[in-house]
Amino acid sequence: MAPVCLKDCKAWQDTGLTLSTTSNEACKLFDATLYQYVTWTNDNSMGGIEGCLKKIKEADPNFVMGHMISNGLELIGTGRSPVLDWEFQKELEVMSELAKTQPLTDREKLHVAAVETFANGNIPKASDMWEQILQDHPLDLLALKLAHDCYFYLGQQTQMRDSIARVLPYWTQSTPLSSYVKGMYSFGLLETNFYDQALKVAKEALAVDQKDCWSVHTIAHVYEMKASIEDGLTFMEQTENHWKDGDMIACHVYWHWALYFIEKGEYEAALTLYDQYIAPKCFSSGSMLDVVDNSSLLHRLQMEGVDVGKRWDNLVKVTKKHTDDHLLVFNDLHFLMSSLGSKDHKTTTQLLRTLKELTKSPGENYQHSLIRDIGLPLCQALVEFDSGNYDKVVELMTPIRYKIVDIGGSHAQRDLFNQVLIRAAVNSNKKSHQTLARSLLIERDVLRPNSPLTERLMRKATAVHTLM
Repeated sequence: MAPVCLKDCKAWQDTGLTLSTTSNEACKLFDATLYQYVTWTNDNSMGGIEGCLKKIKEADPNFVMGHMISNGLELIGTGRSPVLDWEFQKELEVMSELAKTQPLTDREKLHVAAVETFANGNIPKASDMWEQILQDHPLDLLALKLAHDCYFYLGQQTQMRDSIARVLPYWTQSTPLSSYVKGMYSFGLLETNFYDQALKVAKEALAVDQKDCWSVHTIAHVYEMKASIEDGLTFMEQTENHWKDGDMIACHVYWHWALYFIEKGEYEAALTLYDQYIAPKCFSSGSMLDVVDNSSLLHRLQMEGVDVGKRWDNLVKVTKKHTDDHLLVFNDLHFLMSSLGSKDHKTTTQLLRTLKELTKSPGENYQHSLIRDIGLPLCQALVEFDSGNYDKVVELMTPIRYKIVDIGGSHAQRDLFNQVLIRAAVNSNKKSHQTLARSLLIERDVLRPNSPLTERLMRKATAVHTLM
């Protein structure tokens, strides 16, 4: 539910988070924007995030933190490149110039500097700046959430957990949105393999607010990681009405639901969710989270031998627009899946070519620094997998399998690459690769006992290797 009272200038000051503006309206709209960002929902009663950001600039065009949150959300969405998008560059410049002409607090200055640093591609340094804010201002929810999302993009699970743990004692039950902070903590616990504790904390958060999509998302992950498929399906069915209106993440929760069906081998059920909820949301929002979910799901189904028809052709119309963005290696890999799936050779070639060009001078851009040793080998592995060159896939992926975490995302999202390697090893003609396949399958079975998908892969490995 929306907050009963949005904070005006004095209320922000009273919480120790002074905002440098005299406009109470701007302060309230800033609060409304932050609320929607944390709850993953565009609240129509507030005008949605876009509406609030527009009204902030109308209420006080010189409100630096209004510009900061607007640019920060654009960057964290990874859908616009400040290098390629002139309008976005201009918006960042306006923020920076305003910050130079006003007596901001040290906290506000750090927020602006963090956004500028993120825009230059140095995400680790930006997250450090938000952490610096949190040392003195543990109730700065914007700094907390932006750092949380940065760690997700960096694949830094421990930092994602500990960043919340350090401030959690300051968030009492009476603090607005404290249950959502607890939900964020539950996700950090999940990603560091504390499954039972993550489940407990997520349920505590949901007991306060059933519509906490991020806590729902944590529980969906827990059941997926433990291969508790029936528990996951039951949970999805029982809670759908609570989270389906969380428009910024509902598509992703449906994606998790579809993963359960893929695990069970119920491919038509997975495709139904894709066609009814996952694909329509992607084409209407253009959100990068929705885009990568679409690519990932179709690729997983295709690996299972499912004919996904013309769905790739529809998806590539969205992804090809971002071929030259190169904001996250994780995104690039999913764009590549769609161009390969749709047989769009021109887009595939362009994506690989421009990635190679960035390896020549990555500068301070962290994601570009990953391209040479992780991004390009993974991209090439996907190309070889698509061509049936399984020996080459294994040779490319095996040396970097423990580095894949650096591209970010969750364990569940990156599991796609585990499956690519396993399937390539299973189908390889080399005896050493076949032995590796058995080892990887044993490892997977230990980590996810009773996984139907693992059992299917084991049966296939046995059948293929018997024939060979």
